[in-house]
Amino acid sequence: MKMGQSEVTLKTELPAVADGHELFIDRSLREPIRLEDDEVHVWFATLQSPSSVILDLWRTLAPDEKQRALKFHFQRECDRFIVARGLLRAILGCYLVQAPEQIRFMYNEFGKPALRTSLGDRSLEFNLSHADSRALFAVTRQRRVGIDIERMRSDLANETVAKHFFSTREQDDLSTLGPDEWQKGFFTCWTRKEAFVKAQGEGLSIPLSEFDVSLLPEEAARLLKVRNDGTNAANWSLHELSVGSDYVAALAVEGHDWQLHCWKPSS
Repeated sequence: MKMGQSEVTLKTELPAVADGHELFIDRSLREPIRLEDDEVHVWFATLQSPSSVILDLWRTLAPDEKQRALKFHFQRECDRFIVARGLLRAILGCYLVQAPEQIRFMYNEFGKPALRTSLGDRSLEFNLSHADSRALFAVTRQRRVGIDIERMRSDLANETVAKHFFSTREQDDLSTLGPDEWQKGFFTCWTRKEAFVKAQGEGLSIPLSEFDVSLLPEEAARLLKVRNDGTNAANWSLHELSVGSDYVAALAVEGHDWQLHCWKPSS
């Protein structure tokens, strides 16, 4: 690979999924990628990779990432973590024009990673999420960003969970949905809330019930109201991403003056 990167061949067997007019388009991780200040790039990838690729990605990880990987009880989860972190490094390396293994992360008190590399006012912001073998990575500049993907699971989507984590308004909106729409509405709400919390970078110090998001099928994705912490909901954008019939995903971005570009790593 160019830029001194390790040679990693990625085999992605993902459907060409679209969200309205957006399409995840193949893009090489072997060339530098330009990211304008008014752009948000979202990458969609599979975490299923042959052992040779997992080994190559393992070699790019920092010692603390390797320690985290080895703590997983099941090999499948260990492999998915290695691929997710290795892909994150490969993707960021294209924007930084830097070898993946040279990238250094730092973490805030809530565990959110950021780049140690200083790029002044044009610093990269990023976030990642995965569910099963599907992963999403969001990259932008000078604005906070969060992303979340979930597989729709009947064991998680229930009224008890909704009452504990969702606001009164969100619970009321859910109650208007029929049985066929309720589960999708639940995960639409969940992913939008998670994406916003991840963008804030403060973990669950922001109670999920203290802000409202849209969730009804006919509503556009929006952060409706934030209570108690002074955040102006109008300063944030939410966007739904289509990543397959059994999955729901959302993107939260600070500001509105941005363009979305959706990619998936090509082999």
